[in-house]
Amino acid sequence: MKFSCDTRFAFLVLFLFAAQSVAVYAGSFHKDVQIHWGDGRGKIRDRDGKLLSLSLDKSSGSGFQSNQEFLYGKAEVQMKLVPGNSAGTVTTFYLKSPGATWDEIDFEFLGNISGHPYTLHTNVYTQGSGDKEQQFHLWFDPTANFHTYCITWNPQRIIFTVDGIPIREFQNTESMGVPFPKNQPMRLYASLWEAEHWATRGGLEKTDWSKAPFTAFYRNYNVEGCVWANGKSSCSRNSPWFTQKVDLEGQKKMKWAQNKYMIYNYCTDKRRFPRGVPAVCT
Repeated sequence: MKFSCDTRFAFLVLFLFAAQSVAVYAGSFHKDVQIHWGDGRGKIRDRDGKLLSLSLDKSSGSGFQSNQEFLYGKAEVQMKLVPGNSAGTVTTFYLKSPGATWDEIDFEFLGNISGHPYTLHTNVYTQGSGDKEQQFHLWFDPTANFHTYCITWNPQRIIFTVDGIPIREFQNTESMGVPFPKNQPMRLYASLWEAEHWATRGGLEKTDWSKAPFTAFYRNYNVEGCVWANGKSSCSRNSPWFTQKVDLEGQKKMKWAQNKYMIYNYCTDKRRFPRGVPAVCT
């Protein structure tokens, strides 16, 4: 059978669309997420669904969640955080499974008083247990412009990146008896909420509600992952993120970020772990 150029092109388009529809979500807040709490404080700002805002006042915060669940994936979004005096506020982008023994992978941005930097708090929960915190200050003002935050979660590791720079890698060390999130599908979540009892200087700085409403912006939400449906996940194992690791150049960048901007690492907290740091740190 002979095919014309137009026919071959049509088949190519159909093939690419089918391949993409299995695992890639190219980012529309209209079709990919639902604003599941906040009573109108979360808003999609444009017709194409590229820009979304979350707001917090004294009555309530707000948040959205993905329509799909994923078992492994690469999720990224651009965020512009609450400006000015943001003490006591927490702005998030994270993955989480339901239940009492949940898994979770966190980006949490802890606000601060004017003129002082945000704290980027990262954590990994497995089977309901966290306690794997690493915290950073950023090398830019996250309130002035949008910046890209990405979680890559595959069977070998979890990589946290900021503007393409890896800041943290959590490797699968099940061989050492350390649980790794691999069995529970997770949704993506984002939220803006109040935690003045702990978020800023351990709760010493309280939220100034005269500055409310506080607003954070999200844009260019994008997920490429293994969609969970009917008890199984579906995606191409040939996707680069599925076997992604931090290469030598990435290791240099991560070392730079950790040496200059990390302000807390559970692996070096001897006061917290007087009998020795967790096995994953060794």
